[in-house]
Amino acid sequence: MTAQPMTPPVVQSGDSPKGLAFAISTYLMWGVLPLYLKLVSHISPVEVVAHRVLWSVPVAGALLIALGRTGDLRRALVHPRTLLQGCLTAALISVNWGIYIWSIANDHALDAALGYYINPLFSVFLGAVLLRERLGRAQIVAIVLAAVAVLILAVESGHIPWLSLSLTLSWGFYAFFKKSLPIGPNQGFLLEVLILLPLALGYILYLSLQGESHFSAGGRDMWLLLGCGPVTAIPLIVYANGAKLLRLSTIGILQYITPTMIFLVAVFLFGEPVGRGQMIAFPMIWLALAIYTGALIGQSRRRG
Repeated sequence: MTAQPMTPPVVQSGDSPKGLAFAISTYLMWGVLPLYLKLVSHISPVEVVAHRVLWSVPVAGALLIALGRTGDLRRALVHPRTLLQGCLTAALISVNWGIYIWSIANDHALDAALGYYINPLFSVFLGAVLLRERLGRAQIVAIVLAAVAVLILAVESGHIPWLSLSLTLSWGFYAFFKKSLPIGPNQGFLLEVLILLPLALGYILYLSLQGESHFSAGGRDMWLLLGCGPVTAIPLIVYANGAKLLRLSTIGILQYITPTMIFLVAVFLFGEPVGRGQMIAFPMIWLALAIYTGALIGQSRRRG
């Protein structure tokens, strides 16, 4: 039987208190995630990613079954184009997870925060380049400021801030291609982890056979890796249900909560030093985001 094309999700045109509560809760959960990842910093990022995938499947699957929303997922699994899109977004999110986990484990949480601060501006840049969206003057200024900040970091450190840029690129392209996935966000997330599941299971089995599995060793590590599923799936699911109840401009403002919390955790809890380049670059990024946000609010008011 030929799979039928699926209808894209409807974009929300207004805000709701429920959506606001969902979104803020999600960004707060993502903001404290480095504290959890620090607990598994002695485990290789690849193993942690594998367990994030494995234990996300039952959480996301149980939700879809409870909601009775498995029909789109079944159609997606037999729809070649949707499946191919899912493979692309699954690859991008797994790369993003791996880089982020590595950054926390190796005391580069500040670099991770910078990457996620830059991401909204990179998304605007992607829209201009790939979708031919027109940029306003404020958006151009914000993007230029961010680019100059990255250049300053490169000059001060003597190398390109690859970690920050890798997080920006992987998440930015993930969000870009995720928008064209013709199923709901909850179904899309489960599709991605199901695509990654064979690789995750294969790697976990390999580690077990080699006697290198932290999960098989039991004890604290086993429970921490088991918890990687809920700490991954729950925020994504809550966000997916909150985002559809909010305007894009509102989401654009709220998304700064997470990198701000990562920044504060890095400096005050992890004790990461703020170098001279970062002292210059971060205020420039904050200024760029303030300009971008002001333009976003202005556009929203004019449309409203």
